[in-house]
Amino acid sequence: MKTTLSTSTLEAALRPLKAANAVFTRNYPGESGDRQPVHVFYGGAHLFQARTAARLGELALKSLSDFAPDSATLSSALGWPLSEELASVVYNRVVEKLRREPVEDLRIDFEDGYGNRPDDVEDGHAMSTAREMAAGHKAASLPPFIGIRIKPLTEELVGRSLRTLDLFLTSLLSETGGELPPGFVITLPKLTVPEQPAALAAILGEFEKAAALRPGVLRFEIMIETAQSVLCLPALLAACQGRCAGAHFGTYDYTASCSITAAHQHMLHPACEFARNSMQVAFAGTGVRLSDGGTNILPVGTDQAAVHRAWKLHYDHIQHSLANGYYQSWDLHPAQLPTRYAAVYSFYLQSLDQAADRLKNFVEKAAQATLVGDVFDDAATGQGLLNFFLRAINCGAITEEEAQRRTGLTRAQIHGASFVKILYPRTS
Repeated sequence: MKTTLSTSTLEAALRPLKAANAVFTRNYPGESGDRQPVHVFYGGAHLFQARTAARLGELALKSLSDFAPDSATLSSALGWPLSEELASVVYNRVVEKLRREPVEDLRIDFEDGYGNRPDDVEDGHAMSTAREMAAGHKAASLPPFIGIRIKPLTEELVGRSLRTLDLFLTSLLSETGGELPPGFVITLPKLTVPEQPAALAAILGEFEKAAALRPGVLRFEIMIETAQSVLCLPALLAACQGRCAGAHFGTYDYTASCSITAAHQHMLHPACEFARNSMQVAFAGTGVRLSDGGTNILPVGTDQAAVHRAWKLHYDHIQHSLANGYYQSWDLHPAQLPTRYAAVYSFYLQSLDQAADRLKNFVEKAAQATLVGDVFDDAATGQGLLNFFLRAINCGAITEEEAQRRTGLTRAQIHGASFVKILYPRTS
């Protein structure tokens, strides 16, 4: 049967749509399938050395050995709803992780974790930490992601902040012969107006020219920790001029800016939920990675009950972040690393069987919506299930071989990060 609309008519009508779709795809890339670290560990710049990550792992293993020498003890401390067998699997993977790669992302802190020191002292630390990072880069002892947090670009601190950044980068590149460590990023705290990230983006562009670096190689994260910043999230992102790698939520500065008293400043306060939800909406599909804040009750001391309470609080906060779509958050002490990986691994492993069944069943039935048990799945949930496996692999909760065996998908299909392309490969 002959159609009414001609090819030329359709092409003319669809031309603006195709152009708009191309712009949207370019500006909102969505899930890339690339690895996102499960945490960022903050430590004062004055403490950083080339072997810091390994040393943190040693301290984490000692804490685990001292206060939870077996899976039963850790399970009891965290209130795990896991079988004895699964608890043992999680425990063993946590131990292996702490031995192999205890820190995924490390931030050398020149802000809150460092404080205000005389200019000559901070100058010295800016250069010495750069030398230590260069030594770690040469010795392959750095975490896969690393960077520095500078002071905010406020009127009082902008000069100090940018001097530290310049000294650090100049010293680092001098030591490495012009190379940046993989995953290097700069963290800009306490944003209030778009002019702050805009200024940093412009300065980094000039530094790249002067240092003969590839344009755009210097990327930074923005910290959302003031009430003002939540009201201008899209403008803040636009001001980064394509250099924004992530957006981190600062729990305690944010709640303080909302006039919340100290006794009620915590990760689960409703004010924090509002800010985090706002960040998710503003940055959805942009490729900007989100990170939650940290737990400031630390598992320190010799009292096992006190350590277990702090572990449980940390574990619950991580589980809450994961359930609400924040796959990265802060750690502030090496004794938090055991519960970091225990929380992340148990989050994925306790849901693995159901997620695998749902994904495999849906792929087998192609584009038809499916019902597994009492759960109805459509294509949007299929993408969510695929993202589940990507993140579980990237964080080490499961291996690629386990994911392929459980889902029936190939490595290319899993890492392609597109459920639509699995169902309709000819559309790719």
